[in-house]
Amino acid sequence: MICSLISLAVVYDRWLAFRANRKIDTRSLRSKVLAHLRKNDLSAAMEECKAARGPLASVILAGLRSYDQLKGKNESSETMRLVVGQVMDDYSAQAMSVVNKRLDVLTTIGTAAPLLGMTGTVTGMIASFSGLAEAGSMAGGGGEVANGISEAMVTTAAGLIIALLAVIPQSVFNRWSDEIELEIEEANSELVEFILTHH
Repeated sequence: MICSLISLAVVYDRWLAFRANRKIDTRSLRSKVLAHLRKNDLSAAMEECKAARGPLASVILAGLRSYDQLKGKNESSETMRLVVGQVMDDYSAQAMSVVNKRLDVLTTIGTAAPLLGMTGTVTGMIASFSGLAEAGSMAGGGGEVANGISEAMVTTAAGLIIALLAVIPQSVFNRWSDEIELEIEEANSELVEFILTHH
C-alpha cells in the first residue's frame, strides 16, 4: 500500500512537470533566439528564454549570459566557444537533474515491490505447511493450506502490479527526458556554431 501510494504520487508529480515542459515550443524558441542573435540583439534573445522557461530555455539563457560577459572582454571566438560550451554543459547537468528528479523512487519501487510480493509468498507457504503440520494430514489441514496459498498468490500479484505501475511510467518519463537532453545538446551546438561563424 505504501509503495503504491508513493509510486502514484511520484508518477502524478512527474507527469505534470513533463506535460508543462512539452507545451513549450522549443523549436520556435531556438529559432527566435538565433534570429535575435543574427540581429545582434542579445537582450531580446535572453528575454525570449526568460519568457519560455523550462530546462532548455534555462540552459540557453546560461550560455547567452556567458556570451554577453565574454563579448565585453573582447575574447577570441575560440575562447568564447569553449567557455560558452562548458557553461552550457555544466548548466545542462543541473537542468537534467531537475528533469529526472524523483525518477529513482520509481526504480526503487519497481525493484522492491516484487521482492515484497515474494516475501508474502514465502510467509504464505510457511503458513500452509504449518497448517499441514498441525493437522497431521492433508484432509484435515486443507483449509489452512488453502489460506496460506491464497496469501502467497495475492501478495505476489500485488507486488507485480505495483512494480508495473512504477516501471511503465518510468520508461515513458525516461524517453521524454532523453528527448529534452537531445534538444539541449542541439541548442548547445547551435549557439557554439553561431559564436564561431558570427563573432
